[in-house]
Amino acid sequence: MSASTLSQEKVAFIEAAIEHGVLLFGEFTLKSGRKSPYFFNAGLLYTGSLLSSTSKAYAKILTSSRIPEFDVLFGPAYKGIALAAITAVDLSRQGKEVGFAYNRKEKKDHGEGGVLVGAPLKGRIVIIDDVLTRGTAIREAIEILKTQSEAKLVGIVQLVDRQEKGQSSEGKSTVQEVEEEFGVPVEPILNLQDIISYLESKGTYENELKAVKEYRKQYGIEA
Repeated sequence: MSASTLSQEKVAFIEAAIEHGVLLFGEFTLKSGRKSPYFFNAGLLYTGSLLSSTSKAYAKILTSSRIPEFDVLFGPAYKGIALAAITAVDLSRQGKEVGFAYNRKEKKDHGEGGVLVGAPLKGRIVIIDDVLTRGTAIREAIEILKTQSEAKLVGIVQLVDRQEKGQSSEGKSTVQEVEEEFGVPVEPILNLQDIISYLESKGTYENELKAVKEYRKQYGIEA
């Protein structure tokens, strides 16, 4: 993908993420132990304007990608909770009413009790989350859905696809592994190539671009 093919929405989202420190460049240790030259911190999406841009991006993916029709958005604790909630609001403004649910990390033994909150997990479910690094959190969320007899997972939407090799020895990415394992599409708002294309287009991120490309050469999947 060349820089010129990036949509205006993606450019605006990347620039807002950089401006507010959500997309950072430097040296960061990931859960996998890899040293990454960039990091996307969804926990810093805490202003109204950033949340609005994020919800619009999620809503667009949900209505213009491989994700089929769905009934409920499920946001895994913790970051997925807010992401799914704001997306449900944005979809409602567009005339599409869907349910929103999330899980607790610890079971509640008073009040309504249980680990699930929000809409009943029935019908077609889409999981909303931030970044699939090793796929652990997504697999945990899918296990929760399996406990609900009337729930059917139909897709996953994430903020960023790092396009890195996963846990298998076949050179597949975590996203490819999850798609193959569970038979559902995984759609990102951004992927690593989008970020590289943006850096190339600006011409002022030579060092960052070099570091990201070297990282991709070591850990990235083949295009």
